[in-house]
Amino acid sequence: MNRRHFLRNTGQYLIATSLMTYSKTRAARSSQKIKVGQIGTTHAHASGKMATLRKLKDVFEVVGIVEPNPDQQKKLKNHSAYRGLKWLTEEQLLNTRGLQAVAVETSVRELVPAGMRCVSVGMHIHLDKPAGLSLTEFRTLLDEAARRKLTVQMGYMFRHNPAFKFCFQAVQNGWLGNVFEVDGVMSKTVGARERKELAMYPSSMFELGCHLIDAMVKVMGKPDKVTSFTRRTRTEQDHLADNQLAVFEYPKCTATMRSALIEVAGEKRRQFVVCGDRGTIEIRPLEPPKLFFALDKSLEIYQKGYQEVKLATMPGRYDEQLIELARIIRGEKETEYPPEHDLAVQEAVLKASSVSPT
Repeated sequence: MNRRHFLRNTGQYLIATSLMTYSKTRAARSSQKIKVGQIGTTHAHASGKMATLRKLKDVFEVVGIVEPNPDQQKKLKNHSAYRGLKWLTEEQLLNTRGLQAVAVETSVRELVPAGMRCVSVGMHIHLDKPAGLSLTEFRTLLDEAARRKLTVQMGYMFRHNPAFKFCFQAVQNGWLGNVFEVDGVMSKTVGARERKELAMYPSSMFELGCHLIDAMVKVMGKPDKVTSFTRRTRTEQDHLADNQLAVFEYPKCTATMRSALIEVAGEKRRQFVVCGDRGTIEIRPLEPPKLFFALDKSLEIYQKGYQEVKLATMPGRYDEQLIELARIIRGEKETEYPPEHDLAVQEAVLKASSVSPT
């Protein structure tokens, strides 16, 4: 064997050995379950998050759950999502040996303070939405997490929806050309009891429409200006802002978001539409998603004109999101939603809800 062949073969051997070592290390790291707990059960997504964490038993080890309200704890003790779990105090949970992450699922007002307590002791967090009523407090949380090299994953549920992922990629690839219009609707109808609970928050846009504002910012970035139009349709009953429109201005695009709590079967008409000068994407309904794609000319495997795009079946609303959290914690990938994005979303949500960001 001459010198050239020897060096080439040796180099190939070293590369192969390095790849094998890397693969074994990664496999070992991936096989280690992430120890996780949950604080709070009152958020609308709380039981769904816990059920998903428990379902993903090859990824997570759930060590327990915190619910300081004894009546709420008693009410949920036999709920399928919580049955058999250890009920802990927050101090017990945060002092659990090997704990790496916490899902924060309290009431919206308590999300950021609870998240800060977790981050301050070195925990990665999944923080449900929206991020409270103070932009300053949320910014402080994000800054502290960044300083400690910790993840704050926001609980916006459409980030891993296959229709939205297709939309984001299409915009990034330039398939739609120059985007000039974004439109979203996120509505439902609620009864008197839920109206009373929601009345403590600024509006339907704040609690519900925030999901689509997150998607809009992913597509367009931070808006230059936000104008909110708030209507209360049942003032004789309560002061809930149950019918809201927000307009978001960009240099070459306007976006509109509607959110109401009085629309009959509103879940069926939820939609997200992005229009560019070369194509349009329409997602309707959002769950389970259907996506329609219009193009001015054939592109890749898609034909000119209007067509439905077949989407992958979702294993569950939160599965991919929480699996991604584990991958980020293990260092296998970086987040696609950096703090700058989350801060821009929160500011837009507050302005769209007629709340002055402070």
